Amino acid sequence: MNDAERRPYLAIGGVTKRFAVGDEEIEALGRIDLTIDKGQFACLIGASGCGKSTLLRIVAGFEEPTNGGISVHGNAITGPGSDRGMVFQDYALFPWMTVRENIAFGPRQRGLVKKEINAIADKYIKLVGLERFADRFPSQLSGGMKQRVAIARVLANDANILLMDEPFGALDALTREQLQDELLQIWTRTGVTVIFVTHSVEEAVLLADRVVVMTAGPGRIDADLAIELSRPRDVSSPEFNAVRRSVSERLTSHMSRRELRSAA
Repeated sequence: MNDAERRPYLAIGGVTKRFAVGDEEIEALGRIDLTIDKGQFACLIGASGCGKSTLLRIVAGFEEPTNGGISVHGNAITGPGSDRGMVFQDYALFPWMTVRENIAFGPRQRGLVKKEINAIADKYIKLVGLERFADRFPSQLSGGMKQRVAIARVLANDANILLMDEPFGALDALTREQLQDELLQIWTRTGVTVIFVTHSVEEAVLLADRVVVMTAGPGRIDADLAIELSRPRDVSSPEFNAVRRSVSERLTSHMSRRELRSAA
């Protein structure tokens, strides 16, 4: 095995983050060391304010760490890049663009010719099942449809790492379950690496290969748990519930009573 094969796909090394708030300095992240293999689905879970979203934004290149660094394939991350795409809870679509135009935005910015742009847009519109809605504007779509567009737009921009910050948190239960299933299908078809922030233990166990439990702020890694349940997973099975209880127990000492109820 050569050095490139031994090197982790995504490496987070000694990352900390402090913010200045007035005359005070707030420590959002303690030392974070984490590696993620290519094609893995990892969930970050922890109490509100533990730094999950901050860590995701540092991986995206939207924020710089105070200490430490992040690399992909051994190349240091120094800012945003098309290899990493972020999906937010509030969709972040361009309201003046149609579904097709939103998805085609990244390829167009990369300077591709019109034929290539159209082929890429068609591919990802089909992947997320929005062929009949390609010429609609975001205001004409349901929340679930908007999130499908957001995922397709990231993938159309040639992202290999999908960073998802509680993307289904604002959706109703039925739509959330449908989107969870569709995300797993997309992950399986594309082989993309996913880092998914959630406050729901059930969602983390349902989706992930690994669940990374973070302590209350300043956030540190408390546990890195492999989820070895076969797929598709049945949330009502004894095996699933045993794993869910195990993850919940790791959260107990880091969360308030109110936060524990929302994570159940």
